[in-house]
Amino acid sequence: MARDKPEAAAEAEATPERSYREQLDFLNPIAQPLASRKLTRKLYKCIRKAAKHKQIRRGVKEVQKFINKGEKGITVLAGDTLPIDVYCHIPIMCEDRSLPYAYVPSKSDLGAAAGSKRPTCVIMIKPHEEYQEAYDECLEEVSSLPLPL
Repeated sequence: MARDKPEAAAEAEATPERSYREQLDFLNPIAQPLASRKLTRKLYKCIRKAAKHKQIRRGVKEVQKFINKGEKGITVLAGDTLPIDVYCHIPIMCEDRSLPYAYVPSKSDLGAAAGSKRPTCVIMIKPHEEYQEAYDECLEEVSSLPLPL
């Protein structure tokens, strides 16, 4: 048990964090609209706050289920998910229901922001009064992003 910790630390050092610009190299072709570096940080911050209050939906199956049920929120998708067939229907569902959505470059960062060790390709942030200001700011910026044709 004690040996696991140094191995994990060594593994973390072996895979240094990539910058926003480096993460853009791994994007898939459907990652539009892509959040800017600044908006990406705001979304991660909002996800962290929402996760504390258990106001997020995580994973394709769960997000899809709640979009179908009519739940409102901001959908955040990871741009480096392959194969894209896994979640390529989510943006269309969001557009049909007038839900704002945006792509961020990294699924591992998206999972980490949600407080998970596993990478996550889709998260829905639900509104809540505890972080309403941060949510509204993200909502405004994500809604103003140009939708793909």
